[in-house]
Amino acid sequence: MRYLARTADGDPLLGDDDGFVPLAAATPEHASVREALPAAAAGTLPSPDAATADRIPREKRSLGAFVEEPGKLFGIGLNYVEHAGDLSEDAPEEPASFFKPRTAATGPGGPIRLPPESISERVTAEAELAVVIGRTCRNVDAAEAENVIAGYAPVIDMTAEDVLQRNPRFLTRAKSFDTFLVLGPHLAVPESGTDLSETTVRTVVDGETVAENVVGNMEFPPRELVAFHSDVMTLEPGDVISTGTPGAGVIEPGSHVRAEVEGIGSVAADVVR
Repeated sequence: MRYLARTADGDPLLGDDDGFVPLAAATPEHASVREALPAAAAGTLPSPDAATADRIPREKRSLGAFVEEPGKLFGIGLNYVEHAGDLSEDAPEEPASFFKPRTAATGPGGPIRLPPESISERVTAEAELAVVIGRTCRNVDAAEAENVIAGYAPVIDMTAEDVLQRNPRFLTRAKSFDTFLVLGPHLAVPESGTDLSETTVRTVVDGETVAENVVGNMEFPPRELVAFHSDVMTLEPGDVISTGTPGAGVIEPGSHVRAEVEGIGSVAADVVR
């Protein structure tokens, strides 16, 4: 597995399980993670072995969000049948997608900032697998979607649940508070043909697993989501599709939330008000 990442100061990195090198030391034509996304999608991202610098172990790196300026931020609702049942709703026959603003995005550690209690008294956190687009595309067939996907990342998505419960038309508001999308510390770039169906996605709050499921139980798997949305609009490098959650946990000031995506990575954040 190769990884694209950024230091907390914004320096782009290329890595593998043995550590990270400066991106420019391996591929000087790419000045940022965003610029390297097409190469990740095309399978031409070099190995850190080719770098002119030595690897630095991950534990000695302080990492920020994997991309400096994400593009369109999609969320997918009710993409696991079990989660829809928990909410007493039927799984939709087509992807139930929505947008989040770029200002909702934050990096590892957060913090996740809850809105004032006068606005929302019940916020939930959800672990999700995110798909990151690597190449500009339109009308992509699901069978070919792998060719436009740069990689995958763990994310934490938040919902002001009491706002949403008042009226489903309030979804954008409920999802869009600042820091309501924690982006993982790296973009995992799997080998071509990697099967994610047995990958476990897990929501962990204060050390307790509150929900988990495998990607194979999604109503609409990642490649189908890419194809579906490419039929609606042009997708561009840096666009992020959060593919839905197996379940959410209520968070409060002082909570610690972690999204775990087996084989892809994890991201965690503290909660404040």
